[in-house]
Amino acid sequence: MFVSGLVVAGFSIPAIMGALADGRAPRVASIAVLVGGGLVALAVNQQPGGYAVGDIPTVFVEVVGRYID
Repeated sequence: MFVSGLVVAGFSIPAIMGALADGRAPRVASIAVLVGGGLVALAVNQQPGGYAVGDIPTVFVEVVGRYID
């Protein structure tokens, strides 16, 4: 959930910038930010002790490596 939330929230940032540049309201991108933030918050609440900022690359590599291997 943590990695999925980071990816969804990360991909929504260019969508927000594109919508604002075109003069449109970033409705879908805003929903994506909420979904990504919700997934991250849920993952942090379920992890005992939470995640430190320094743990994010390790968690990301472990999850991606699990599916590539």
